[in-house]
Amino acid sequence: MKILVIGSGGREHAIIRRLAADHPAPELHAAPGNPGIAQLATCHAVPVTDLDAQVRLARELAADLVVIGPEAPLVAGAADRLREAGLTVFGPSAAAAHLEGSKSWAKEIMAAAGVPTAAAVTVTGREQLEAGLDRVNPLGDEPFVVKADGLAAGKGVVVTSDRAEAVAHAESVLDAGGSVVLEEYLDGPEVSLFCVSDGTRVVPLAPAQDFKRALDQDEGPNTGGMGAYSPLPWAPEGLTREVVRTVAQPTIDELSRRGIPFVGILYCGLALTRRGLRVVEFNARFGDPETQVVLERLTSPFGPLLHDAARGELAEGTELEWSAEAAVTVVLASHGYPGTVRTGDEITGIDAAEQLGTHVIHAGTALEDGSLVSAGGRVLSIVGTGEDLESARALALAGTEAIALPGSHHRTDIARRAAAEERAGQEERS
Repeated sequence: MKILVIGSGGREHAIIRRLAADHPAPELHAAPGNPGIAQLATCHAVPVTDLDAQVRLARELAADLVVIGPEAPLVAGAADRLREAGLTVFGPSAAAAHLEGSKSWAKEIMAAAGVPTAAAVTVTGREQLEAGLDRVNPLGDEPFVVKADGLAAGKGVVVTSDRAEAVAHAESVLDAGGSVVLEEYLDGPEVSLFCVSDGTRVVPLAPAQDFKRALDQDEGPNTGGMGAYSPLPWAPEGLTREVVRTVAQPTIDELSRRGIPFVGILYCGLALTRRGLRVVEFNARFGDPETQVVLERLTSPFGPLLHDAARGELAEGTELEWSAEAAVTVVLASHGYPGTVRTGDEITGIDAAEQLGTHVIHAGTALEDGSLVSAGGRVLSIVGTGEDLESARALALAGTEAIALPGSHHRTDIARRAAAEERAGQEERS
């Protein structure tokens, strides 16, 4: 099988790494890829934004499958263009990807499908803002949740107990010409669950948890994600089945009813609240950095799964197989991230990290005069595995600390609480 993956980040590197582990391994291509991806696939200098060039490349390669990684080309209609050219594509149409492109439309779909989610108000002007905040938080005793309605690369959300900060963020989005979704605050731990859909059927992957705040102890600004882990030893038994039954399948069914089949990854961002399961958000693609740990644990063939979904041929009752090992990833970020980032700093120590037993996913890297340098905010994602979360996170942290990137920063508490709870449970059982 010949597979073309569109994208250049950590998510795409993780996808390609897992595809390369299939037997037999497919012939892999990436557009545009990155230096890490280039070790596994043939990279083509086609920008993520150039849909015409993507179609030409896929045709020239005679790709059996095109996998679209990032959200921006999906919302722009990349999957539609490729399908119109007769190609088999894993990724939703622009109409279906609107589920991520508009949070207010996603709320409409959830309401129609009976999917449990936070109460929300969409605001299009400053004059609606104060009343909207009062409506979703009438007592004023819970944090305010303010979201940019459109795509924001995971950084358009502010959760704060400071009303002035909530208003300022909302006004900045409104002043830029966007609309804002104000939401009820959802207490309880968050879970990410990817579901593969062929437009009719749904096959869940393993759940994961990511860490959005920039600093330890969940402090600092929101980011695209500073680390993740899987499995979740604290998650209720049957959680995945419940999400498919009450969230994923009803959403896919509602979209199908509207003539908008969703073919690709439905990313369910969830909160396990005191009042039960609630959807925080939907995305229309694999999440980053959760993909790095979820695919690390997947032992079932990956390429055939995506190909079957793209062709509308997922087998009824498909169940995937998973490694019993835990996986933890730590993100190494550039100086200044998630604000104004500094790029062009030389990266060393990746070989040393991998000699420890980690694998290093490239997210924002480039080659300059033969040297590997930073080229984005989140630069590398270091993945460790082990018999439990404690050993997996220790390995991921050791690998991260073996890498040198001037001015960089990373969190040291990824999966720490879950690992401690898991170890306490093991000791109690013994």
